[in-house]
Amino acid sequence: MEESTDKARRKFLKSTLIVGSASVLGPTLIFPAFADPMTPINLQDYQPIFFNSDEWSFILTAVDQLIPADEYGPSAIETHVPIFIDRQMQGNFGKAADWYMEPPFAPHSPPELGYQSPLTPADTYRHGIKATNQYCVKTFGTVFSKLPAQQQVQVLTDLQHGEIQFNDVSASQFFAFLLQNTKEGYFADPIHGGNKGMASWKMIGFPGARASFKTWVNYPNATYPLGPVSIQGERG
Repeated sequence: MEESTDKARRKFLKSTLIVGSASVLGPTLIFPAFADPMTPINLQDYQPIFFNSDEWSFILTAVDQLIPADEYGPSAIETHVPIFIDRQMQGNFGKAADWYMEPPFAPHSPPELGYQSPLTPADTYRHGIKATNQYCVKTFGTVFSKLPAQQQVQVLTDLQHGEIQFNDVSASQFFAFLLQNTKEGYFADPIHGGNKGMASWKMIGFPGARASFKTWVNYPNATYPLGPVSIQGERG
């Protein structure tokens, strides 16, 4: 969170290109939750199916800080990342439907031993947002979404680095889910609710789910001139 905007965005794009590419190959490869087609809708008209109003305000504010609009591309808000996250909470990911969730849990185990918490991702969001808002009220006098932008960034940074501790949820795990799902929603196929208009694919020149590239195999160094295509056949 401390890096310059340009450097941070380039690093962000590099680290998440593989997420966008994999999600195109099939709607259940990385995102098994909620693969039903998403009917286009304006963000302001969307009614959350998981988050309550306070939680929704937090999500809208937080993802806008994680991926703001700049000269390189659109923001997480413009690409409907909050809708993606909301839908994920009601699907297999949010419910940890295909994860091993039996005790004992060892929170300080190495990553290769897998997820170590009795809380599902949906539970982690619910507890994490509530705890973060309580921390903000105690520290700054108001909830996260009403803080000045600089303080919002500082809170997110402190969550990321474990500088804030909560009693019933890991602050760093909560931030990790938030950042992971924001990246996924930004680059995933629009069928999952985010990446409205395939805006992030257009930004990076990703062709999407085109069925054939036979015409272009003999032009290895040529710029691909066609826009992206979504799983549902939307063309950008």
